[in-house]
Amino acid sequence: NNPNANRFMEEKLNLTEAWDKVFTQSDKVEHTKITFHNRYGITLAADLYAPKNATGKLPAVAVSGPFGAVKEQASGLYAQTLAERGFLTIAFDPSFTGESGGQPRYVASPDINTEDFCAAVDYLSSRDDVDPGRIGILGICGWGGMAVNAAAVDTRIKATVAATMYDMSRVTANGYFDAADSADARHELRQQLNEQRTEDYRNGVYALAGGVADAPQFVKDYHAYYKTKRGYHPRSLNSNGGWNKTSSLSFLNMPLLGYAGEIRSAVLLIHGENAHSRYFSEDTRKKLKGDNKELLIIPGANHTDLYDNMEKIPFDKIAEFYGKYLR
Repeated sequence: NNPNANRFMEEKLNLTEAWDKVFTQSDKVEHTKITFHNRYGITLAADLYAPKNATGKLPAVAVSGPFGAVKEQASGLYAQTLAERGFLTIAFDPSFTGESGGQPRYVASPDINTEDFCAAVDYLSSRDDVDPGRIGILGICGWGGMAVNAAAVDTRIKATVAATMYDMSRVTANGYFDAADSADARHELRQQLNEQRTEDYRNGVYALAGGVADAPQFVKDYHAYYKTKRGYHPRSLNSNGGWNKTSSLSFLNMPLLGYAGEIRSAVLLIHGENAHSRYFSEDTRKKLKGDNKELLIIPGANHTDLYDNMEKIPFDKIAEFYGKYLR
């Protein structure tokens, strides 16, 4: 586990030891539960996947996402699959969610959640079986944007993959497809959220926004993952009550990806051809500089296909990318 846990007084988390993922356990990897902490003192829970019978110092990848999911869902599938290909991986629950610590529950932060990725690099760098010069990260959906943001600040990250990414600050401030990109629309949203703050404080509880509904087609795609046997998990926000209503306040005021153009390490953006969110990756690619940056469009894939569709997720390409830049 974490050799520095006691020194930093990590919170004792209640971790489920039984296999409770939405995907089948692989017989090619060793699985353990671990904890680590970020610079804000929050203890994070993760599943560690290591190739069986591996020796020496391994390249490592930290995985998180999608936004509102838990490590037992898509991030764990990615982590386990990459471990089958020779990488030591962790899939972690971000601060305030899943089995990780942090109060209040079910809140997101562009700063703290970017830091969660950097904290995962802290942990991996401290392990005897990891080569600290060969660490990458992988973010899915909203955590794709967090991963790119982390790559902009953390020079220890040698390779970043963002799968079916969202820029959560952009979609919060501008609405989907930038349809609400106006000062008046943002002012109205600020008024609603700040009125909710007052109500929450008076009530002594944070109201939840509700989980994924069955509405427009792209939301139907979310519903088909989070609300069915395919991807439902009892600790997943999107499968249940959702985020706090006021969780998006900080994303209105603190844009992500402001320094994406200064990332010198390798970045691979992956998106589905038919994903409603494709424009996030396409516009992020325009910000990135250097011949070690790439955008891969998956023919026929929608947003959630890249959560768990093993015929659509390009694991060969992802492994090749990490193999090239984590060496």
